[in-house]
Amino acid sequence: MTLETTRFDAAEFIDTPEAQAALLADAVETGDAGYIAAALGTVARARGMTNVAREAGVTREALYKALSADGDPRLTTLLGVVKALGLKLSLAPAE
Repeated sequence: MTLETTRFDAAEFIDTPEAQAALLADAVETGDAGYIAAALGTVARARGMTNVAREAGVTREALYKALSADGDPRLTTLLGVVKALGLKLSLAPAE
C-alpha cells in the first residue's frame, strides 16, 4: 500500500493580516535570512504573488526566486515587497 501525500503550502492557511504579521514577526525574531525570505514569500503567495511582484517592481519569477528559502533578495526588492504588502520596517536597539 502506497502512502499518498499532498503538498503543504502555509500560504493557504495564513489568510488574515494578523496571521501574516505573526509569521513575519517570528521569522524576523530568529534572524535567519532564509526563514525571513521564505516567510515573506509565503505572505506574498497568500496575497497574490503576481500583484505583489507588480507593486514591488519585479517580475513574478524573480520574486519567487528571491523569496525562497535559498533566496537572498536585494535590499530594493525587500523594501518593495514590504511596501507592496502594506507593511513597514522598523528597527530597535537589541537588548
